[in-house]
Amino acid sequence: MSIDTPSEHLSEHLAVSKLDVSNMVAVVTGGAGGIGKGIVTALLQRGSTVVIADIEAGTTEATVNELSELGPVSGWATDVSDEGSVTALAEHVYDTHGRCNLLFNNAGVTSGGGGKPWEQEPNDWRWCFGVNVFGVAICTTEFVPRMIAGGRPGQIINTSSGDGGFAPVPTASVYAASKAAVSCFTEALHTNLVREGHNLRASVLYPSGGMMDTGLFTAQRNRPAHLARVGESTGRRSMTFTELKEIMTKVRGYEPEVADLVEHGNFVIDCVEARRFIIARDLEDTVALLHRRAEAIGRFEVPDHHNLGL
Repeated sequence: MSIDTPSEHLSEHLAVSKLDVSNMVAVVTGGAGGIGKGIVTALLQRGSTVVIADIEAGTTEATVNELSELGPVSGWATDVSDEGSVTALAEHVYDTHGRCNLLFNNAGVTSGGGGKPWEQEPNDWRWCFGVNVFGVAICTTEFVPRMIAGGRPGQIINTSSGDGGFAPVPTASVYAASKAAVSCFTEALHTNLVREGHNLRASVLYPSGGMMDTGLFTAQRNRPAHLARVGESTGRRSMTFTELKEIMTKVRGYEPEVADLVEHGNFVIDCVEARRFIIARDLEDTVALLHRRAEAIGRFEVPDHHNLGL
């Protein structure tokens, strides 16, 4: 009796058509600024209908007004870490549009300045994992069953990071751990969608191609009071994108490359239409790092970590 390997079993269901995002309905969490706004812009340019789900109502309204000339776009104030808020979002999307074809779980925060692992407080974990991990999980729970029931082709795109998604970051341990969780969860999501023969697939997005001018660096502005730190600072304050860019320029001796977020958004949508699982650029150094990690694990040693941190 022959036993199929997992890869042989999955290959029976891997053949799916490429997507055409025109006329699709997309939900983008954290879509009012940064990477999410770039994705929203690219979707609208290609004929999608977009619902921006963001915790900052004022910024969301401003983004909707700015981008409305590109196509049908609306906003819905959403806290992805709150089940009731996400349920309300899903009900709004399906009551208004009758479907969701593309779900971008993009909302994300840092833990509050990094620091040594033992300096992190429980609230740092609750805040960071609440948005980065529970947010992805809750949105998946609310939207994917509805998407499956609709029977239409679609994609779930979860934003991870090379900081954690590929390797740990000693100076940003909580944030990196949250992004490692997103990568692991997305692989499981994709595998189960394939095994059950659905028209849905999952992708994991590793933003790449230069520094990203996003609100992630100042995410503490949205940190709930009940999840505030209660002890002393870790000694690493949050900084703006401009401040980080200036520091990196001094350290390197030259200005780092800054990504064009709309161009990045179009790159992401190209990969979504091709139904690529890994959405990233310039992976040569990452592949080399992962090989070194695998070799170290095989020697029972501590693997190399990611040199970048927030």
